[in-house]
Amino acid sequence: MKQRRKNLLKFAQKIDCDTLVTFEPENLFYMTGFWGEAIGLLEKNGKTTIIAPELEVDRAREESEDCDVIAAERGIGLIPSLIQKIKKNQVCTDCQNYSIMMSLKKSIPKIKPSTEPFYNSRIIKDEKEIQILKKASKIIDEMFNICSKKMKVGQKESELQTILMTYAMEQEMFDTGYKSTLNPLIIAGGPNGALPHAQVTQRKFKKGDLVVIDLTLRYKGYVSDATRTFALGKISQQANEAYEIVKESQKLGLKAVKPNVDCKDIDFACRKYIEEKNYGKYFIHSTGHGIGLEVHELPTISYRSETKLQKNMAITVEPGIYIKNKFGIRIEDSLIVKEKPIVMHKFTKNLVQI
Repeated sequence: MKQRRKNLLKFAQKIDCDTLVTFEPENLFYMTGFWGEAIGLLEKNGKTTIIAPELEVDRAREESEDCDVIAAERGIGLIPSLIQKIKKNQVCTDCQNYSIMMSLKKSIPKIKPSTEPFYNSRIIKDEKEIQILKKASKIIDEMFNICSKKMKVGQKESELQTILMTYAMEQEMFDTGYKSTLNPLIIAGGPNGALPHAQVTQRKFKKGDLVVIDLTLRYKGYVSDATRTFALGKISQQANEAYEIVKESQKLGLKAVKPNVDCKDIDFACRKYIEEKNYGKYFIHSTGHGIGLEVHELPTISYRSETKLQKNMAITVEPGIYIKNKFGIRIEDSLIVKEKPIVMHKFTKNLVQI
């Protein structure tokens, strides 16, 4: 935790700040070890304070590491206690609430809104974070194994989701709370698989279906993310061809991952192969993204990215092909960037035919 705080302050200094204030639960957890409703404050001497409503104080004291915990009135009532501590400092905050930001500016006119110190620090994972991500990935592999045993023709997407989430919660793995979806998982059979972010439905699996199963779940705060595509019985020649193309594309992407490689080169390695096989127009999203305390965080693995990979970044590589009204295919792994990348998922069976 001390090293994390040093890194946060180092990146704060790069934008001429000596104090960090976080309102976001992910950044609060990263800075303090506590995930909850509170404000986190990191000062230039490393002193870390949590300002929390009374209902969170006891838990904040129990779960945080080396933090002072101050009780204050819930909501806007936390702000006076914060201002009292930071009004003479050069402050950067991740606050995204307009009214709170305006209130802070009245007392601290030069306060800077920026997430840069937080994301720049979080982009490189420490050993504790890597071990948590590895464990999360192992649980996801176990869930893919359950899919290969429990999935069957006539079963609803929602029924399989219930089976998988029951197991996940037994392993202390939970929904990410990702705002853009109503379901914890993506389970998309047949034509539903052509929607990369399909919602889970009541559709029943049919013989000949491809089924895209994207498991993105949180373990001890951290998100692991992997996708496998299953087959129910014999699939069409086109579906089989497309699957083999995605599989080879992903292999090329994984092979390209190394420190100091441009993120866009990973995207290029995957996309070029799919384009050469005349399926380029069906690969409709970026090749991957960073993972950590959020589902999608830095770096972005796309043709637009200007970032170079660095040792101990955690990323996904996930090419796909999506043909409207027919099927979708995606193969995704989470990995840690090393000279020899650590692919954290061991469930590597090819097209699993059930």
